[in-house]
Amino acid sequence: MSIRLKYVAGGMLATAVLTSCTSTDEGQAYVVPTAESSASQSAKAAGLPQRPSELKLTGIDPCTLLTPEQLDQLKVNSKPRQARESADGPSCSFDVDLTRPYYSYGITAVTKADLDAWLTGDRRKNSMTTEPAGVGGFPALKNFRKSSDPSDCQTLVGVAAGQTIVVQAFPVTQGAFNQQQLCDLSTQAANLALQTLKAHG
Repeated sequence: MSIRLKYVAGGMLATAVLTSCTSTDEGQAYVVPTAESSASQSAKAAGLPQRPSELKLTGIDPCTLLTPEQLDQLKVNSKPRQARESADGPSCSFDVDLTRPYYSYGITAVTKADLDAWLTGDRRKNSMTTEPAGVGGFPALKNFRKSSDPSDCQTLVGVAAGQTIVVQAFPVTQGAFNQQQLCDLSTQAANLALQTLKAHG
């Protein structure tokens, strides 16, 4: 971290440079991009909106991100099930299995990855299609593998720096949904989960 002095006519203005800088020659410096600025650039390049606020996932139980009223909207008829916690963070499953076709939702609170991980980072896969999604004005992506018999669709919402809600919709009754229908389901659930996360804040 360095502080650079900027001289102006008629006086001297001290300007604090709040980005990481590396000095090359005395009196000169260049900005070293931070991880957060790189993530923002990746999202901007993908045509995603800027995040309107920071909604932290730390300490959030994903089973609480859908209220009883929202579960009714999504036709979830069983009690949310806490899944085994992975390296990504805590997860919860929500089943729709009263009548056919059966399907499920999964919500994971990822606390160590921003959307750039799926765009240009270590989570990007050439076999997957990644497209912008509309979720409450926050940067969001749809992530799925194109297939005549789709297996799922994920909607990823960048809710805070380095933190992402991953909402998955997947069929239990095979052949019952096309890809667009699965992505519509996951995006609807992501919008509802985002509303609840805002209320948590």
